[in-house]
Amino acid sequence: MKIIEYEEKYLEDVRKLLLELEEYIVSIDDDDLDQVHPEYYEKMALVDLDDVNENNGKCYLALEKDKVVGLIMGTIPEYSPFDYLDYKCPNRGRITELIVTSKVRSSGIGQALIDKMEEYFKDNGCEYVLVDVFAYNENAVKFYSKKGYHSRMYTDIKKIK
Repeated sequence: MKIIEYEEKYLEDVRKLLLELEEYIVSIDDDDLDQVHPEYYEKMALVDLDDVNENNGKCYLALEKDKVVGLIMGTIPEYSPFDYLDYKCPNRGRITELIVTSKVRSSGIGQALIDKMEEYFKDNGCEYVLVDVFAYNENAVKFYSKKGYHSRMYTDIKKIK
């Protein structure tokens, strides 16, 4: 397995991985709020890659035999001028996507990808890494916990209608 920076020739593989993740998220969403919109496959990868490009980010791909089996995307977003009113605003990176195809999970690919992204963040002066994890994705919560991540905030939800 090798890790490379995103290349456009792998766009279809990225689309397939994002779709695999979203279909999984839909399947575990007890609130029934997530969906796979008809335009998801065509547009989501482009939206994510634009976010990476616009926010000093990177997309790394894990390859086995020239086939993408995992990816990670991360950004280094800027703070708004108002964030400083109630927050120290240390440099931080944000992992926006981390996906390893189900066929090769638990083989160290996710760990290698996260290590690569953390290295990029460190090289760019980040002190912290943020990641949003879907609460129902217990496997992801356990994975990030093993890598030293912890919850800082929770978003609670209640259906009222």
